[in-house]
Amino acid sequence: MADAKDSSIVDSKSSPTSTLTSSASQQQHRIIRTFLMAQDILRILPTLLSAASIAVMVTNNQTVLIFAIRFQAHFYYSPSFKFFVAANGVVVAMSLLTIILNFLMKHQASPIYHFFLFLHDIVMTVLLIAGCAAATAIGYVGKFGEEHVGWQPICDHVRKFCTTNLVSLLLSYFAFIAYFGITILSAYKIVSSSPKN
Repeated sequence: MADAKDSSIVDSKSSPTSTLTSSASQQQHRIIRTFLMAQDILRILPTLLSAASIAVMVTNNQTVLIFAIRFQAHFYYSPSFKFFVAANGVVVAMSLLTIILNFLMKHQASPIYHFFLFLHDIVMTVLLIAGCAAATAIGYVGKFGEEHVGWQPICDHVRKFCTTNLVSLLLSYFAFIAYFGITILSAYKIVSSSPKN
């Protein structure tokens, strides 16, 4: 009888602990699920934004007559705009690949996978801002010119081309902001999953 009483006392003492452990585990599972959902949404967002930016840029062209000379504005005539389109294209392709891998490995992703995912996000963020910077620089010269080297502004003649390029550039900047957020989330995931001392 004494042994039965002792065991019931132990069970009653251990049951609140197991309840707390189960509750903490469920809460941690909800946090991880919310984290993964936010990360997936943020990965879809820059993919769509970069794809839209490419579509706007490559379909944008304008032909005008300047002093009886036919002048055609198109992204392909500028190395900066070509780099901008290429950078966004790489981001779209790699983002789609990452979304597929995340879907396949959602429940069995290792810390090493999250580390390489973090490196991927950093590279994509840097690539996006590099493309945006290149397009912004040439867009600024097109809009305002550069007196010191004798470059005249051309946006007075091809307003539609410049305005549409600005839309493409803004879409890519929004994609950069989204990827910057993904990078922060990836870094947080690595830090939070590291073993505590």
